[in-house]
Parts: sequence; structure tokens; C-alpha cells
Amino acid sequence: MADQIKIMILSGVREQGKDMFAVQVNDEIFVLDAGLKYPDSSLFGIDVVIPDLDFFEQYGDRVAGIFLTHGHADSIGALPYILRKYDIPVFGSQLSIELAKIEVQRENKRRKNSLFHVIDADTEIDFKNASISFFHTTHSIPDSLGIDVHTPAGEIVYTGDFKFDPTAALNYRTDMDRLAEIEQKGVLALLSDSSNAEASFPNASEQDIGKFVTNVFRNAKGRIIVAAKASNLNRVQEVLNAAAATGKRVLLTGRDLAKIVRTSMKLGYLDVPEGLLMRVKDLKTVPDEQTVILETGRMGEPLNSLQKMAKKRHSMITIHKGDLVFIATTPSHAVETMVAETSDLVYKAGGTVIQLGRNIHTSGHATGRDLQLLITTLKPKFLIPVIGEYRLLEVVRDLAIKAGMNPKDIYITKNGDCLEYDFKQKRFFLTDPVPGEDTMIDGSGDVGNIVLRDREVLSDDGIFIAVVTIDRKKKKIIAEPKVTSRGFVYIKANRQLMSDSIDVIKKAIQANFEHKKFDWTELKQDIRGDLEKFLYKKTNRRPVILPVVMEVNQNRHRAMQKRNEKAQNDNKNHAKDENKKTKINKKKESNKKD
Repeated sequence: MADQIKIMILSGVREQGKDMFAVQVNDEIFVLDAGLKYPDSSLFGIDVVIPDLDFFEQYGDRVAGIFLTHGHADSIGALPYILRKYDIPVFGSQLSIELAKIEVQRENKRRKNSLFHVIDADTEIDFKNASISFFHTTHSIPDSLGIDVHTPAGEIVYTGDFKFDPTAALNYRTDMDRLAEIEQKGVLALLSDSSNAEASFPNASEQDIGKFVTNVFRNAKGRIIVAAKASNLNRVQEVLNAAAATGKRVLLTGRDLAKIVRTSMKLGYLDVPEGLLMRVKDLKTVPDEQTVILETGRMGEPLNSLQKMAKKRHSMITIHKGDLVFIATTPSHAVETMVAETSDLVYKAGGTVIQLGRNIHTSGHATGRDLQLLITTLKPKFLIPVIGEYRLLEVVRDLAIKAGMNPKDIYITKNGDCLEYDFKQKRFFLTDPVPGEDTMIDGSGDVGNIVLRDREVLSDDGIFIAVVTIDRKKKKIIAEPKVTSRGFVYIKANRQLMSDSIDVIKKAIQANFEHKKFDWTELKQDIRGDLEKFLYKKTNRRPVILPVVMEVNQNRHRAMQKRNEKAQNDNKNHAKDENKKTKINKKKESNKKD
């Protein structure tokens, strides 16, 4: 049997986050990352978005394992939903596995620890058709790894999130020697991070960032409230170092941060000097100028918590005059508006704001120069830019061409694409697609596109409710229809519209009675359809229309009539009997007198 190699783009291209890719070698599939993304404002009521789980329904029996590059949500966030139903082995560095366990435990209390396997950069795992090895990369969390899949046609390399920083600590540094070793084997395809490809300036070194954070702490006159992602351990360590260097104490808030910090301390990934951390009750005794509050908020997003503090709705902290809010993370484009709104609220509450990303160029992702260095180091035959929005994929394409690659050897893909390698022509070609839609999670369940569309309509045009009672046997309306709305129009100012809507309902019902055999579904559809046309004509809006049609219970009505008639007859008969008794008694009394 001839070898078969496929690269499956399950999620993570033409978007930011939700990374998941797969390499198939013959009858084995190796899944690379299983992440989520947080919803934007257009996804009403959605908690998180994960890749299409139909992939595991169709191919789950062939999946040899899920291999993690690092412990951020965009790499591990979908695991709770996958492992809820499928027993698939998970491989990752010690920290990545521990953070993955925390994620899975949050959503699935019955996690199976036997599925989790700790590996490191020196690990090589041999499977039936391929072998998997790893290499150190630089990111904002320790023990990040790139993945190398050894196939019969060459190496397929997936970088995960990465950047180059020669000054990074050893457990944060990309292993250039290992990349050179992989290049010697012959790299068939490179799946490369594209998130920061537009950046023309080099990333500041973590040493420079650490100095900047320390200077911010040293110049602050009051409390410092730091907003950072819980899983950005590099930044958390810099905050702890700055607090220790300036004689301040740190309060950790948010369950995510507490769990991640405790886990990282236990594993030796965070250095926390003794006496540095404090508890909530210590806020009353520790002076403001010595207080640092490290806030991460729910699921690592601190902006909502900052807004609650500014509005005096937070359970523990209220921003007051003299506070400095230090946003120690570079926000994504999707939340820039929210950052501006949060800053406004902080200033209104009397505080000030410093954003790290406004003062120093920082990112956990490779710049354009980094990507060109990676390409010239690995010399891949084919390049597939991943982990980025569409324009970023095109930027990587242009960078690769400038670095000497043939444009025909660069593939711009979309979620669901499947590239199969042709051994004769020595090229990849698009083949049958794989599941690549979004799975939207609301609470603990999947929300489909229809539900989401209804939520969008409700938010735009509101709801219109029509209630009517009919007698289907007599084919007539028993009670005058009643109409009301929420989020559509102001009823008191639109009484004529509501009155005309009642006429539309009556006509729709009568037309249905006259021309159709009675059917509840058709009757409601007729009412809904006529109302939609009428309301759009009058208002240019399309509210969600909810017709409620009730029926008079004729049998019950007749039974009540019979009971009433019987009761009336009984009363009449009883009255007659009483009259007879009265007459007889009177007659007896008359006879006695005689």
C-alpha cells in the first residue's frame, strides 16, 4: 500500500485563536493543539468558540494523540469538550499538561489522568507510521514546544506560538541547534505562526520589559492594579520581581490566577519570594503605596474585572483616587475598543492608566524578521501560514517570497481544507474537506447557528408577540387578539401600529379558515408571515414574531352547560317540592282549626 500524507486545517486560520491542525500518515492522525477563542461582540451570549467536534466523530478512531505546544487557552482550551466524549491521549510539557488538567477539571469533573502524558524537548515518540519529536520555543509561558512530525516524505514542522529572543531565560529560549538538526533531515512542510507578521519593529527583550515594569512600580505613588492574563507567566514573574524590588506586596485575585500560580510555583516555573504575597484582609493594614493587586478576571480576561472595580461593583476592590491601573498585556484587535472604554472608566473613578503595549513593543509572537529567519533556517519545501487572520497569512506569504521561496510552494488555506501529498508530482493538492466549522459553547452546551441568528435578530429588532383564542370547529375568533412587543417599538407611541396589527392577525386567521384545511403549524405560519410583511412595510424592521394561538375547549364548554342546566332544573324541582310542602302544611293547619 502506498504511503498517504495529509495536512488538515481544522481551525486557526483566517482568525485569531482556536488553533487545531492535524497530520495524517496512512491510517494514523496526529492532532496538533486543541484551542479555543473568546467571542467578539457579534456572538451574543456565547462563552467560548472551539473547533468543529464533528472531526472526532468522523476520524476519532484514527487519532493517535493530541500534541500540545503550550498551556495557553488557544492551545488547550478545547480539550475539556473533546475529552468529555473521546478518550484520546494528550501529550505536552509538564506545565502544559498541568494547565490542561486544570482546564479539563473546570468543565469535566471526571477527567481521566491516564490520558495525560508529560514529554519534553528531548522526547521522541515512535508510532506505527510516523514519529513525533519536539523542540524548545520562546513564548510568554515556560516550556513552550514546537512539534516535528517525521513522515516518509520528510519532516512536517508546526511552530505553535513562538518568537526569537536570545536574551530569554533558558526555559523560554528557542533551540536554534535543534532547528538546524531538523533542517538536515529535510523539511517537507512548515506550519508557522503568523499572528505578529505585520510587526516591522523587533520585539523588546524580556529583560527590557522587566526593567520597564520595575520603573513603573518605582514611580507609582499609590496602589498599583495590574491587569494581566493568568497564563502569561512571563509577565506574572516580571510583576512579582518588580514588586519585590520596590518593597511592595502582591494580592492575587481571580481563581484562574491562584490555581495557575500555585501550580507554577509547585513545579518551579515561578519564583515567589517569601512574604511577598498577601491576603485580602491585609489590604486594611498594608499602605497603598506598598500594595500591588494582580487581577486576571474570569478565564484570564481582566478587563471586565477592571470595569467592575471602576463602577464599584467588584466584590473586593474599588478603584479610587491615586490608583494606577497597569495593563501589562498587549490586547488583541478585537478588544481594543473595550480597553479604551475601560480606561475611561478608570479615569472617571480617579485612577490613571498605563498600557505596556503603548510604551514598549511587546508580543509573544514572531515578527516578520523572525519568520524570515525561521524560513531560512529550516528551508521548507512548502509553507503553510497558520495562526492568524487572512491578511497576516498573506503577509507571511510575501515575507517568504522575499526570503527566496517560490510562490507556488506557499498555501493560503481556510478552516476545513485538507492538503494531500502526491508522491509522484511531489506537491500538495486540495482533497476532500474535513469538518472546519465553529462550535459555539453557551454554558456547557453547543449553541447552533440558528440560535445565534435568533439572538442577533432579538438584539437588533426585538420581539413581537401575538395572542389569540379561536374556535376551530365554528371557524371563528373567540377573543380579540392581544399584541405586545419588547425591544421593537414603544407601544404607547405606536398604538395605531398595534391596532392595525390586530386587523392583520384577524384577516390571516379568517383567510386560513376559508381556504385551507385546519392545521396548527400552517395557521401560525400564516400569522407570522403576514405580520412580518406588515411590520417591515411600516417600520423597516424585522422583529422575532411569536404567535400564540389558543383554542376553546368545546367539550368542556358543553359539559359545563349541561351541569348548569341540571343544577337549574334541580333548583326548580326543589322549589316546587318546597311549595307543595308549604301548601300541604297550610291545609293541615286549616283542617285542625275547623
